[in-house]
Amino acid sequence: MTRTPAHRPAPAGPAAGRPARPVRPARPGELPALVEHPGDPERNAATRAYLARLLDSGCTRPAWCLVAEGGDGRPVGSVVLWTLPGHRIPLAVVLFEAPADEPDTAAALLEAAAGLAAELGATALQHVLDAPAQDPQFQRDPERRTGLLRQAGFRRIRDGRRFSLHTGPHTGDRLPPDDPALVFRSLAELGPEPFVALLEDLLTDTADARLAADVREHGARRAAELLFEETAELKHEPEWWEIGHDTADGTPAVISLPAENPLVAVIGFVGVAPAHRGKGYAAAAVVRGTRILAAHGATEIRGDCDVANTAMAKAFLRAGYRVVADRQEFSRPL
Repeated sequence: MTRTPAHRPAPAGPAAGRPARPVRPARPGELPALVEHPGDPERNAATRAYLARLLDSGCTRPAWCLVAEGGDGRPVGSVVLWTLPGHRIPLAVVLFEAPADEPDTAAALLEAAAGLAAELGATALQHVLDAPAQDPQFQRDPERRTGLLRQAGFRRIRDGRRFSLHTGPHTGDRLPPDDPALVFRSLAELGPEPFVALLEDLLTDTADARLAADVREHGARRAAELLFEETAELKHEPEWWEIGHDTADGTPAVISLPAENPLVAVIGFVGVAPAHRGKGYAAAAVVRGTRILAAHGATEIRGDCDVANTAMAKAFLRAGYRVVADRQEFSRPL
């Protein structure tokens, strides 16, 4: 995740088109369906299932589900605030939908979400845009969506790729063996300080635009602490998190932080110390995290990386993952 940028982008001028529809909280009978798309049952079913899971897990709540009201009183647009389970402050918006010919309605939805989030204590809101359109949000027309986000004050903070691996009972058998050049020791054994120290080391030279921005804003040590704290918000066991030490000199070389978010298992973070790059250790860490998650029942595992981080992309591919989306990440300060 990314903290609040230093400056808010200048607002864009008024959009042309039909005047904005009124925006209000969704009524109980409108949840979890929100906007129904005629002739697109797959998309409607995905929205209902996704929002139902968010409500059940505490990632959102009914008062955070906003809709634009059509002339017949039914929703024609939507936006939902999202956070991690147990948190009271929104972190992002999801299920952003507005009629294609109503940019003012889209702007009104995003502005209402930003206003509500600010009232709840948020200092920034994020949004991810995946292409091609897919379950669960089916974000059609990515160019139009990007323009609407920019007009609403969002700026792109990462050009990323999303990877996925479907797992089964024999996934561990299909994975490459552990790299003999590494000895892994867990968070349960080491405690957090070596993990934060390694994160600080690797963040001093990172190809990830979002993390590099955090370093510029906070310094490497604080950015490392924030990365560790935020990843720790995901479900995990201390035994899952590991540092791989190079057997040649015993120094910490790679960090692996597999976890589970409310919807799916994830390779939460993998990073290699600058002194040990070019040895294939990122792939070894992805394999290690994948093996752990699969052994604990994960049926799908996802991971993201910056498009500029070619070494990380190769690591996912070597571990058997495939690219499923181009993922653009946006943020708006409030």
